[in-house]
Amino acid sequence: MNERLTTYDSKMTKTLNNLDAELATIRAGRANPHVLDKLAVDYYGVPTPIQQAANISVPEARMIQIQPWEKSMLKAIEKAILTSDIGINPTNDGSCIRLVFPELTEERRKELAKDVKKKGEGAKVAVRNIRRDGNVAFKKLKGTEVSEDEIKDLEDELQKLTDKYVEKIDKMVETKSKEIMTV
Repeated sequence: MNERLTTYDSKMTKTLNNLDAELATIRAGRANPHVLDKLAVDYYGVPTPIQQAANISVPEARMIQIQPWEKSMLKAIEKAILTSDIGINPTNDGSCIRLVFPELTEERRKELAKDVKKKGEGAKVAVRNIRRDGNVAFKKLKGTEVSEDEIKDLEDELQKLTDKYVEKIDKMVETKSKEIMTV
């Protein structure tokens, strides 16, 4: 790959990784510990990810169990979950917190699938913006030691790269949508 294209390739890869992380936080009927990734608890005055303050396990398909390292953290973790957008009430038994995921309704599944498509479209827009930036940079090379044929080749390669990433995004969205719609 041309060294002028590697910058754009790595930017597109970052976009893909970002979408992957976003899709992981969307719950699909099953208990997925990644729904807690964005939550932080106040740990001695420092906002700390729940994963660093507790042991998180999935004892059943639709339940997440959170066992804090210190019992004093139970209330803080419970509060963080209640104030988040997870939409599940935590059950605190004095030693651990359980999150029981209800079955998703058909309507909610369709809503989530729409949200996944929207995130996919956002990622595609980001990839196309990277392509546009690349094409602008390549056009600025006119009049330098780079020939017009080389510039045209760079633009073609960048388009192929863009198509490859858009295809990957479509596959990711399709896979996540199927996962959500499966009862």
